[in-house]
Parts: sequence; C-alpha cells; structure tokens
Amino acid sequence: MSCRPFDLLIVGELNVDIILSGDVMPRFGQVEKLIDDLSICTGSSSGIFAAGAAKMGLRVLFVSTVGDDLFGHFVIKALSDAGVDTSLVRVDPTIKTGATVVLSRGQDRAMLTYLGSIAAISDDHLDPCRYGLARHLHVASPFLLEGLREAMPRMMRAAKVAGMSVSLDPNWDPEQRWALGGFFDYLDVFLPNDAELRAIAAQPDLELAIAHMASRVPVLAIKRGAKGAIGVRDGERIDLPAFPVQVVDSTGAGDSFDAGFLAGWLGGESLKRCLQLGAACGALTTTKVGGLNGQPSWDEAVAFVLQHRS
Repeated sequence: MSCRPFDLLIVGELNVDIILSGDVMPRFGQVEKLIDDLSICTGSSSGIFAAGAAKMGLRVLFVSTVGDDLFGHFVIKALSDAGVDTSLVRVDPTIKTGATVVLSRGQDRAMLTYLGSIAAISDDHLDPCRYGLARHLHVASPFLLEGLREAMPRMMRAAKVAGMSVSLDPNWDPEQRWALGGFFDYLDVFLPNDAELRAIAAQPDLELAIAHMASRVPVLAIKRGAKGAIGVRDGERIDLPAFPVQVVDSTGAGDSFDAGFLAGWLGGESLKRCLQLGAACGALTTTKVGGLNGQPSWDEAVAFVLQHRS
C-alpha cells in the first residue's frame, strides 16, 4: 500500500446524462415521437471513471467544478456515494452544470452536449502541491475541456516529477482535429477506443494505428465494444474477446473499462488480467441504464472474469 493518501487524482468534467432509449431518431418539422424510457444519471467520462475506480477499491480524489444547481448537487452526491472524495469540487453559482442528452439504441448511441461548467475547468483548479497526494493522474476528455486542454501536458509533466504515473482517455473530438501535441511525452497508459486510435494515429487501418501508437506509449489498451479489447505492452500483445452480456445501455462502458484496467495495472496485475478486469467492468455497466449503475466492485469483477474465463 502506498503511503500517499490517494491512488488516483482526476481533474475533469462533471455533468448529467439525460438518457433517452427506444426509437430515438428525431424527426424535425415539429413531429413528436414517443420513446420507451428516460433516465437522468451522473455522466462525464471523468466522473464515470472516478466512480468505477472507487468501486474497484481505489482511493480517488476528484477535482472539478459544477454549477450551484440541481444537476450540480446531484452529480456531487452520486460520486460521494460511490466512494469518491469530492472535497475539491467547486460549486460556482455563476455557471450552469453541463449536460449531455444521450440517444441510446442498445450498443450504439448519439450524444448532444451542453458544455456549461465543463468549459469552466482550468488549471487554476489544482494546487501544485496536490500532485504528491496520489500515485496516479488520470486525464480524460481533452477535446471537451477547452479551458484545461492547453495545461494538460504541463499537468502530466508535473505528475511525473512528483513520482506519479499518468493515463489518458482521449474520448471523441467533436471537431475531429485530433491535435494532442505534448500529450504523449509523459504518458504511461493510453486508453482509446479503436476509432479514436485510428484518428489520432492518422491511420485508417487498425493494425497500422496499433503499430504507430505502441511505439509511443508504454501501455496501450484499445476498447473495441462488442469486438473486445486489445492490449500491447513491451512487445506483448493480448487480443481479448468481449464478454457476453445483454446490453441495455452502453453509456460509460469505455470509462468503466478504464477503471477496471487501471485498478489491475496499479495493483501490478499482468496485461491479460488488466484487460479482463477492464472488459468485465465495461460489460457489466452496459447491463443497466446509466454509466454508474452497473459498475462492479473488485470482487464482483473478479468473479465475473472467473465465470467467463474460457
């Protein structure tokens, strides 16, 4: 056990997900359609990851800002209930908490996001002395965090100087520019999905994209949804099939994968074991609506892996 009080430090976004499911393809021209269900859940890549990591037994410190509104207090409580330390989450009455409307169709979804408080997060949220509090810094959503993006490489460097390891989940770039200059200089674990990997590597072929990025980062873990996951480390490659589950909602599956993978990696597990834990967390969260609701504990994830180890 590390002498530092936290395993994970996250500086990231918090917002709500308003998830609509059923026949969610809208028709304009003032056409009203009925859908099957609506849920309001804690969203954001960083928030879902933080909750999943805490449920997997990691000690998580979260730095963010939200509005002084119903959504803001809702997401803070949800993270606290999951075991995340939210003492460094600011409540700002001058802004609105961000929100994403998710149009969910089983394993596929479309998203509409209002940035709000997401765009207000900047590097002044984090006192430099905080880097010594945790073993690992997780960076996510650089393309959404407009106020923090430029500072992220400096944060990663500061974390390494403080003796921390660093991971990155890029998430999707709405502008599809995929500019991540400086983000790979101090990176230990890169956690894209296959589409993000191909875009960032500027390689339409997945194998060429893997070869390109595996030469730049020590650990590469690629999320492929129903196709499973791929891990590459020190010349070792593991292709892991997806675990069979009945998918209800895929919101947050990739972020929950990150939580499981890093829980294993920080615990010194093998690459295969890290992928299994990540895939188990990602699969189980799809069995319920919302990114947090299906997330397992460490024991539940291990039991799920053992059940499906063949």
